[in-house]
Amino acid sequence: MNIRRTPSVLIVGAGLVGLSTAIALREHGVDAHVVERRAGTSSQPKARRFNFRTMEVFRSFGIAGEVTEAARGLADYQGMRAGRTLVEAEALPAPPHVDFGELAAISPEQSCLVAQDLLEPVLLRLARDRGATVDFDTEVVGLSQDPDGVTVSLHGGERRVSYVVASDGAHSTVRDLLGIARAGAGEFDPAVTVYFDADLSDLVRGREFNLCQVETPQAPGGFASVDGLRRWLFFTGELLPVDASAERWAALVREAIGRPDVDLHIRSVQAWRPAMLVAEQFRSGRVFLAGDAAHVMPPFAAMGANTGIQDAANLAWKLALALRGEAGPALLETYHQERHAAGWYAAEQSAAYTGGLREMGAPREGLAHPFALVAGYRYAEGALVDDGLGPQPMDRLSLTGRPGTRVPHAWLADGRSTLDVTGSGFGLLTGPGGQRWIEAARSSGIAAAVADGVVDKGALLVRPDGIVAWATADASPTSETVLREVLDTVCGRPQQA
Repeated sequence: MNIRRTPSVLIVGAGLVGLSTAIALREHGVDAHVVERRAGTSSQPKARRFNFRTMEVFRSFGIAGEVTEAARGLADYQGMRAGRTLVEAEALPAPPHVDFGELAAISPEQSCLVAQDLLEPVLLRLARDRGATVDFDTEVVGLSQDPDGVTVSLHGGERRVSYVVASDGAHSTVRDLLGIARAGAGEFDPAVTVYFDADLSDLVRGREFNLCQVETPQAPGGFASVDGLRRWLFFTGELLPVDASAERWAALVREAIGRPDVDLHIRSVQAWRPAMLVAEQFRSGRVFLAGDAAHVMPPFAAMGANTGIQDAANLAWKLALALRGEAGPALLETYHQERHAAGWYAAEQSAAYTGGLREMGAPREGLAHPFALVAGYRYAEGALVDDGLGPQPMDRLSLTGRPGTRVPHAWLADGRSTLDVTGSGFGLLTGPGGQRWIEAARSSGIAAAVADGVVDKGALLVRPDGIVAWATADASPTSETVLREVLDTVCGRPQQA
């Protein structure tokens, strides 16, 4: 039997999440191999909004600049509009409780719009440039695992690896092979996406939009800008059979535009059902689920893609420590503990947010503040030392350095953000009175920095994914011992005598 030994981690699926996982693993020095059953990257725009937390993750991989460059074409297409037709649509105001001017103080990065079919080739090039291998036209048909590794059956042979990350989509073959069930609200009303080309520059110039809600009874739905020039998406219900002629779909789109003379070309018409479904387990032995394989959610602000990319950031450093023998068995279990709860919350919120643009974002009970939804979630358990202070507020963004939350952003004296201190390892932040903690960090091989205004004489231990693992207000005279014990706890290692 032809069994090839391949790099340490096999990633199934070369979409946004799979390629991001490969890049993340390479940042941590882990060999990564991606297999994809399709012939290439996505031909569909699909996800377009990448929020500031995801851009922070890309920043930690060293690729935020390339992603921002890919998004340049839609840099001015941020607004929302609504009206009877696209021609009549007017700009919608931002929700009154959301001040987008606050973002510069919240994060070193800004969200961006870039179509998935433009971003995936960029991520593919970056993954290969960093040493990952990616094979298309390669389908997984089976797998088996034992305490030492996973044997993956592919068309054309078998491969033996240490771990598998399944990012192979909502209809995940790997999830089905593992027999992992899903739970959640299930599927919602059917929808149709029409992808088309048309020169709408005379209609859109000076009226640029990200999304535009159309309310005409003949063709209710919404438009999304793909490139701001000729490529567009129209979302609607089952107003026509999905296999109706291109001419009938073109006529419907013209109704929604409000200009019967527009010359347009239908690229594709796809029927689909929004859903809220989350896998009951994100880990089965040496196999981990990420992205849509783990959690499917309605397409509010591309939360599915953003949540999946954050899965990659969470898992990569844990696999790296496990492969280097620097983690205890408990560390890999924290992937499910942390990301299952986070994925469920994101899916639940995406379903709650789904609706008309006129109502979207309006504050109501149970709905997270948009900034809190992006970066305010707190892991209640996992690779951290809990502070015992209970739940995190989600009606506003409150980042105060609590364990389980994203480290607060502040600019350091050397021009870096607090989010930049970790690199590919742990980082420690302290204040002007925390010299003992800096010395303790250095003795443990951890990068450290003074973050005045974030901490005083105490310290925050920050994980490679930008999450606070532990916090103290104490300038301990036994800082080195305390830090070593905390690291052992976070990494799931037995406490040293």
